[in-house]
Amino acid sequence: MITFPKASMDQYFETYIIDNFDVAKDESRLVFSSNLNGKFNLWALNLQGDLRYPYPLTYMNQRAAYVKQDPNQKYILAGFDHEGDENVQMYALPWEGGEPQKLIPAEEQDKLFFSHLSEDGERMYYTTSQGNPTYMNAHVLDLKTQDNRLLNEGKEATTFLAAVSPDETSCIYTESFSNTYQLATLKRSGEEDRSLTPSREVVHRVGGAKFIDEDTILFATDYEADTHYLAEYRISTGAFKAICTIEKEDIRDLAWHKESRTVYITTERGVADKLYKFKLDESVLESMELPVDVVMKLVAMPSGQLYVLGRSAVEPYNIYRYSDGSWSRLTQNVVVGLTKEDLVDPEVITYPSFDGMEIEALLFRAKAECANGYTVFWPHGGPQAAERKFFRAMFQYILAQGYHIFAPNFRGSTGYGSSFVKLVERDWGEGPRKDCVAGMEWLFEQGISSREKLFVVGGSYGGYMTLLLAGRHADYFRAAVDIFGVSNLFTFVNSVPEHWKPMMDRWVGDPERDRERFVTDSPITYLDAMTNPMLVIQGANDPRVVKEESDQIVEALRSKGRDVEYLVFDDEGHGFSKRDNEKKAYRTMVEFLNRHQS
Repeated sequence: MITFPKASMDQYFETYIIDNFDVAKDESRLVFSSNLNGKFNLWALNLQGDLRYPYPLTYMNQRAAYVKQDPNQKYILAGFDHEGDENVQMYALPWEGGEPQKLIPAEEQDKLFFSHLSEDGERMYYTTSQGNPTYMNAHVLDLKTQDNRLLNEGKEATTFLAAVSPDETSCIYTESFSNTYQLATLKRSGEEDRSLTPSREVVHRVGGAKFIDEDTILFATDYEADTHYLAEYRISTGAFKAICTIEKEDIRDLAWHKESRTVYITTERGVADKLYKFKLDESVLESMELPVDVVMKLVAMPSGQLYVLGRSAVEPYNIYRYSDGSWSRLTQNVVVGLTKEDLVDPEVITYPSFDGMEIEALLFRAKAECANGYTVFWPHGGPQAAERKFFRAMFQYILAQGYHIFAPNFRGSTGYGSSFVKLVERDWGEGPRKDCVAGMEWLFEQGISSREKLFVVGGSYGGYMTLLLAGRHADYFRAAVDIFGVSNLFTFVNSVPEHWKPMMDRWVGDPERDRERFVTDSPITYLDAMTNPMLVIQGANDPRVVKEESDQIVEALRSKGRDVEYLVFDDEGHGFSKRDNEKKAYRTMVEFLNRHQS
């Protein structure tokens, strides 16, 4: 009998990420951004004929923030940053792939974001930090003549070009005052700007705006509501109307199918998504099956076929096509040598927090044959995001080493209504922290873990929460792993990207007005109490949580003689784009956890 050892670390991390895709107008191929070969590049997949194997289009080893194929099949537009710095620059490359060339001259610090390509492929609309790094400007570039025209100048808030009408006479701009206060404005030549919603003073959000004809705009909004619903704006009359509400679910993304006048809708509620189709003229809503738990992107093509990029807790990123009433998987991204049954699907649980509020969480239980009795407490990033039923190679690897994982969606998480999301604004360190502490206590009460067998691990805001828990509740766990986390709110609010700064007051607060709270909520305030062993992981090019955030906490703790390990990746930003770096980070982390078991 041939026997095989248990799965190695490499098996979990040889899965790949797909973080964007575009379908050719004639549906002859997909182009997607992926680290399929260990580093991010553009790949193509033919959708017609017998050959269905991904082939590379670039070899520059950089992540593409967006990708768009020319309808005439002459070129591809893509935006690449450099080693995770998120300074996205705009490039064009031949249809067959090759060396991308910079489409618009730009300095190293400039950011250029694609918005729209005209139907004839001759004009490209985009948003840029050039000349206005705080509020952003919108331009249109004639790809034939290279004439570059300013369309809109951001003035009060971070402003993005969101949509362009079919005849290119109208545009929609969003202005972001915070993640939960995003207005949308219609701009037409020779007319005053108009808000798509009745009042700009009401705090609400508009997203997913689409011109479905020259007179009608569809979008999702939570205007005067606690969840996002489908709304309509008529240009000719200025009338705003709610046309479809799905109870207790947030409409998150829209895809318009002109030929059947159908809106395909993805919704978010808690830890998973749902899919619907809404017949606009009949006002009929119908639920549809989804092949994944979490949708990353949804596209409807004129043929009626749908394309979805998504993932589930036990299935990595894949792209699927809906045709003739069923879904088929186009990419074959799997965990090598393992089945879904070999992986861990989480339980969805709720627990009461300090004030009685119900908090939902995911509980991943290591399989009985390998469970080691220890648990990793995972506060998610964002903070206005959520831990959902999506695949993380790192989770499945940790679980295979015997650790349970507990991931709470504390107040401020998305998917539980707008009022819940807003609870973290100007309260980064009080309510969410207490929700985390209540989650730890629930684990102890249920006998799942104990203070002697609990670790805390988190990235981004989750890294911030890890540091804060390490300073204020060190007796709840054995050791901590901070992955590019904020250590000092005073330095953080001044070091974020320029176009984030207009949102910082509502999101985090003002360091002068809120000085006392900034002191209370900054992890670096609690150095004396940070006595547990700690591992800190950081990308040197991180533009969101800059390296100085990790440097200062590491240096301060080391000056006090604390046990701190520090791992810096010189070629990464806010996350991992290179598989070898990701493996090194999480191998180091598991070795750290193993060393600090009792």
